[in-house]
Amino acid sequence: MKRIQVRIGDQLILGNGAPVAIQTMCNCNTNDVDAAFAQCQAMHAAGAQLIRLTTQGLREVAALGELKKRLLQAGITTPLVADVHFRSDVALAAAKVADKVRINPGNFHKDHQEAMRIFRELITLCKNTGCVLRIGINHGSLGERITRLHGDTAHGMVEAMKEWVQVCREMEFDQVVLSLKASNTVVMVAAYRELYQWMEEQGYAYPLHLGVTEAGNGRSGRIKSAVGLATLLQDGIGDTIRVSLTENPVNELPVANFIARYFERGKDQRPTTFSYDAPDMDSYILEAASHIGPLLMDHLVDDFELQGTVQGEPIPTEELQDIHDELLQAARRRFTKCEYIACPSCGRTLFDIEATFAEVKRRTAHLQGLVIGVMGCIVNGPGEMADADYGYVGEGAGKVSIYRKKERIYQGIPQEEAIDLLLNLIENDRDSAR
Repeated sequence: MKRIQVRIGDQLILGNGAPVAIQTMCNCNTNDVDAAFAQCQAMHAAGAQLIRLTTQGLREVAALGELKKRLLQAGITTPLVADVHFRSDVALAAAKVADKVRINPGNFHKDHQEAMRIFRELITLCKNTGCVLRIGINHGSLGERITRLHGDTAHGMVEAMKEWVQVCREMEFDQVVLSLKASNTVVMVAAYRELYQWMEEQGYAYPLHLGVTEAGNGRSGRIKSAVGLATLLQDGIGDTIRVSLTENPVNELPVANFIARYFERGKDQRPTTFSYDAPDMDSYILEAASHIGPLLMDHLVDDFELQGTVQGEPIPTEELQDIHDELLQAARRRFTKCEYIACPSCGRTLFDIEATFAEVKRRTAHLQGLVIGVMGCIVNGPGEMADADYGYVGEGAGKVSIYRKKERIYQGIPQEEAIDLLLNLIENDRDSAR
């Protein structure tokens, strides 16, 4: 099989045996070049090998160009990725500025043939500029045509990706990275495995960008990310990873680095040992998740007992039990808590999503068995929380929409009233179901 190698910027290589690269995304307004510059400096210092920025309009493309100049003047050559949704004119402009452009080509136009035409135009431009494309198809944004043909499934994600990959092959354009993200670890792993198998059958493999999207924050976000990523990396699937945490984006990098480097020493050969000695709690939970997560995902174990120490001190039994439960839930094997889907924030988010998410978690933690989404904007929010029973989606200007599954129940709600309305909706639904 031909393993395609992609060069992003002057130094970063993905694919064909290159080490797994780690990346993150700015959560500030891209037009605030000072803020973006400060974040990129911090990310670079923390080991980011690729940095993505929201690029929703032509104004953001110009800001991205200015940011790139300032970073180069400061000696920072970390490649920049333009994150573009829906607008083909922005993707075309960004391909002249960014080192890489992230798109879902199916969102360029409602007419599929017109979307194909635009995609071909973008490929032609990228051939001339040297810009890399990332084709990103998320579980929550498949579109009506694909879901009608293949369902809202992992297979549907793969079928959607095949169409765009085949265009790349026809046009002899191989500077492409592929991603099939989902917040559900089972869907995410199944999609990447099916795509990888198809590429093997075709005789070529593009680099893959892995991620459990909207993983949340804290311990649960880290465990969920590690479980999904480790399951693929242990099989040699994946060339770059992003851990999507609803936290300061710099926090994503040590987590991603731990997971990426864990498998450089080879596949873990301790299928029955679940005791770990770690220098800190983050390292403990990441090692446990990277080791046990794949076993749970592939149904090689059904349950387990955790042991171990942090800095030589035994971990309390109740804390080990919490990690145990988080691991089972992250692998979708047993649900004992409320599950959360929360975006990590970006330049489109117009409220403090970290504080809001923390408050939503605090007030809904008792709701065992539910999935609640907390999303920063309406661009991807309703789609990306496809697995959620209920959703809290920011609209901007202090307003929020509340969803039951994919149905918007309340629109334009003042943010200070939104959590109360969310809780009332859940309680009323539960009362009606009794």
